[in-house]
Amino acid sequence: MSSVPDVGSVASPRPLIVSRSIDQALYQRGLAAGLSELQARILAGRLAQYEGEVSALVDPALKHLAHPGLLADGPRAAERIAQAVAEGEHIGILTDYDVDGITSHVVIRRTLNELFGVPEQRLHSLIGHRIHDGYGISLPLVERALKLSPRPSLVITADCGSSDEPRIARLREAGIDVVVSDHHALPVEGPPPSAYATVNPTRSDCGYPDATIAGCMVAWLLMSLSRSTLIEMGVLPSSVPKLSAWLSYVALGTVADCVSLGGSAINRAVVRHGLSLINRMNEPCWRAMAERLGEDSVPFNAETLGFQMGPRINARSRLDDPYAALHFMLAADDAVAQRHLQVLDDDNQSRKAIEADMAEQARLLAGQSLEANDPVIIVFLEDGHPGVQGIVASRLVQSYGRPTVVLTPAAEAGMLTGSGRSIEALHLRDALQRAYELAPDALPRFGGHRGAAGVGVPRERLEEFRRALIQAAGEQLAGVELVPRLYTDGELNGHQLQLATLDEIDSLGPYGREFDAPLFAGQFLVERVRPVGDGSHLMMELSLQRQSWKAIWFRAIKPGDIPPFSEGHQLQCAYKLNRNRYRGRESLQLMIEYAEVVG
Repeated sequence: MSSVPDVGSVASPRPLIVSRSIDQALYQRGLAAGLSELQARILAGRLAQYEGEVSALVDPALKHLAHPGLLADGPRAAERIAQAVAEGEHIGILTDYDVDGITSHVVIRRTLNELFGVPEQRLHSLIGHRIHDGYGISLPLVERALKLSPRPSLVITADCGSSDEPRIARLREAGIDVVVSDHHALPVEGPPPSAYATVNPTRSDCGYPDATIAGCMVAWLLMSLSRSTLIEMGVLPSSVPKLSAWLSYVALGTVADCVSLGGSAINRAVVRHGLSLINRMNEPCWRAMAERLGEDSVPFNAETLGFQMGPRINARSRLDDPYAALHFMLAADDAVAQRHLQVLDDDNQSRKAIEADMAEQARLLAGQSLEANDPVIIVFLEDGHPGVQGIVASRLVQSYGRPTVVLTPAAEAGMLTGSGRSIEALHLRDALQRAYELAPDALPRFGGHRGAAGVGVPRERLEEFRRALIQAAGEQLAGVELVPRLYTDGELNGHQLQLATLDEIDSLGPYGREFDAPLFAGQFLVERVRPVGDGSHLMMELSLQRQSWKAIWFRAIKPGDIPPFSEGHQLQCAYKLNRNRYRGRESLQLMIEYAEVVG
């Protein structure tokens, strides 16, 4: 990595520990529906003004899935796919390279091959290289599709395509129909006109009741609708299996893509049902991951998908081509799955090392934005790896409580590429839209949603982009105190610190974006503390009311540093409850998010 200006690292500000506001109406509705006081409190602290059925959230079921025919362009897209199946056309499957894209790819490919009977030789996987090709229907992917022989006459996208009109037009000119399935926000001018159909729940004319579903869910709905169409045409018998088994992949993609698990009964149902399928361990990829994580990792939960499986699959596309991730998900036997998983695991370890180096450099550069009190942190890492931008941006958001964009050089000469992560108070894509209006030449490419986005910036216009985004973010964040915040669900007393309480909490799952896992506040006495792992994690024993519990605080200190407290200190903690499994036995462990000495 190249050197950075010697500006000195700025210490992370002390986070604010804030009790969540409780929607009293929902709290009372929760109690009336039979929830415990703690469960009602958790629900009412996350879903202010929720007016739907409480049962749809606390007992998510597949009956809450809306019919795919409600998707705008859904029937038209399904008819075109059915035609391609019936007439033996070659079909291209073009998806994004992240977990949402890879799981979408698996859903489409397995459906076409195993349920619709399309031979493997008529299916063509088209997945871009994050660094060399870029996101979406990139020009290199278009050229790759045009060079295929035989050339596909239909390309189905998933998790991308809504903003790719020029490349879709190029494919159309070559005689290739493009069916777009996506969930990213559409351009202001609407769906790409050259697409044969655009299936996207964010369309203003779309009748599907939930626009927050992941790209893999859009793909699953489209292929389900295609199955119905093929049966109506008489091409498939009515006995052909439904796509329910593929909801295991949809669950993984939904969690890893951080779509809302708050007021979305559909997303919650998909993840709950998908986890039950995963834990049957019917597929080699799930068995291989369980073996890698150890027997105490089973049954998997949403956290397993988000923090164990997701990063391994994403790591491949961050550092290299994503096909090993696809081969892992599609593996036909355990040995093949294990072989591909080893590649993903190695890449994940490399990603962690690169991330640590980049994060340190980014913290140094962030000092300039912090000293200027900019509402958004924008850092450019000259030798940074583009595949790790988003993770580094997330680290800075966690440390400083400000939206962050991390930029690195792009493969295209004269261009920078960047990833942004946001805070609750800022809609990042809207801020980028405003920045584009202020300086269109400084932001020729951008896309994303409220919490995360990607950008393309001409190197010579970096400062122009910086000024425009600072102004745009400032307009949204006027009057907002920009510090890290930890939102807690209040305190637990000593007798509540037991596995039964964790069971109570887990029954409200799945947890994820906009339905965070419960975080509690409390004071404990430090009985023991020692660094573990690489020296940055603290293993502790904490006590309250003559009871004690094991606790761990990850990344609490820098390796080699002395812990900032010792035996006998009173700590104010923000913590989660965790189920520690060891050799078949379970015990309660506290996961410390933040702690400071009191008194």
